[in-house]
Amino acid sequence: MGMMTRLGGALMAAALLLCGASAWAQGGKTEVLWLGQSATKITTPGGKVIVIDPFLTQNPKTPAQYKNLDALGKIDIILVTHAHGDHLGDAPDLAKKHKVPLIGPAGLNQSLLTLGVLPAELVPRMNKGGTIMPLGPGIKITMTHAEHSSELVWTNPETKKMETHVGGEPVGFIVELENGFKIYHMGDTGLFGDMKLIGDYYKPDLIMIPIGGHFVMDPKDAAVATRDYLKPKYAVPFHYGTFPPLKGTPQEYMTALGSTSTKVFPINPGDKLEF
Repeated sequence: MGMMTRLGGALMAAALLLCGASAWAQGGKTEVLWLGQSATKITTPGGKVIVIDPFLTQNPKTPAQYKNLDALGKIDIILVTHAHGDHLGDAPDLAKKHKVPLIGPAGLNQSLLTLGVLPAELVPRMNKGGTIMPLGPGIKITMTHAEHSSELVWTNPETKKMETHVGGEPVGFIVELENGFKIYHMGDTGLFGDMKLIGDYYKPDLIMIPIGGHFVMDPKDAAVATRDYLKPKYAVPFHYGTFPPLKGTPQEYMTALGSTSTKVFPINPGDKLEF
């Protein structure tokens, strides 16, 4: 009887501990760190770390301290929106370093596996419309459509020559956190009508939206996507100013947006936001 009592007490204590952790995750804050282009580090209310499009060591806008990949600290998962070097960036190195999965378009992950860049356990496949919960049931990651391209340019270590390989189709990600807060990281995309579907169906709280133009939406297009289609509470403009063709600015985006209930954060690389 004494053993049963002790066992029951231990189980109750464990349950209380889990309930306490769950309550903390529900009421905790979300931290979003932007590092230039579309490189983003999200720390969830429960302390999980999601890194998206980690183009860091070669990114002219990434703060110097983050050129050292150790500065990111621990990482639980890496998301990549498409195969271009300014988005895939340091993702394979970080996946190997932390032994965590890299989630990207199925074609990109297949190429990374076939070329021997990453082993199978670090490049699990998924595709647009899929939802996964690799960090536990409290965090949902959904892959959405994006209007862009996604070829993989790879340097063959034997010939030292650049080759172009399948990169899958470009994507965005809806990341729903433990407290229900939803982030729509749009990667690289042009304006497309089904952004309205994404807004109506997923109802993102925060969008991280490209505004640079040339390869992606310009400020005017991004304003239409924000105001008319997605209607989020918050917006972080990104993917501008990194290279000369990306001429759009947050000021132009905010001017084009006009009067709106969306709060825009025109932050600089290295800045953090809490929600």
